[in-house]
Amino acid sequence: MSADNLSCKMSTLFLLCGLPGSGKTTLAKQLEHERHALRLSPDEWMASLSIDLYDQAGRSEVEALQWDIAARALTLGIDVILEFGFWSRQERDDYRTRATTLGATVKLLFVDVPRDELWARISKRNAKRSPASAFIAETSLDLWLSWFEPPTADELE
Repeated sequence: MSADNLSCKMSTLFLLCGLPGSGKTTLAKQLEHERHALRLSPDEWMASLSIDLYDQAGRSEVEALQWDIAARALTLGIDVILEFGFWSRQERDDYRTRATTLGATVKLLFVDVPRDELWARISKRNAKRSPASAFIAETSLDLWLSWFEPPTADELE
């Protein structure tokens, strides 16, 4: 069979948007199995490489490498799930543009959880931390909430 005879499947890039404790990883793992998709989580890679989860330079390098892998997968027709959090509209727009340039569709999934529930979940995670999770102080959560730009209705269509 020649390459011309292969059917092209349009791939989908799933952007998981939400704060720590919102359930992004749980949703990503569910999608990974349902869609037979490639799931990329910076926290998991950083933990595997013994990079401090608060190391922003290290996180940027991991996310750049993960995007390179995601871009290749998307061009091969493989769905990709990015668990980057996507806290700003600018970051979401950037990844939407990157994916559509490759011919992929993009779905933004916003995991919206009230602040008190986020803190309850983070407190539980703090109590039984794994290598892929960092201790999060309540003051950090409140600071991140002030930085977070929830997606607008037009982004979620």
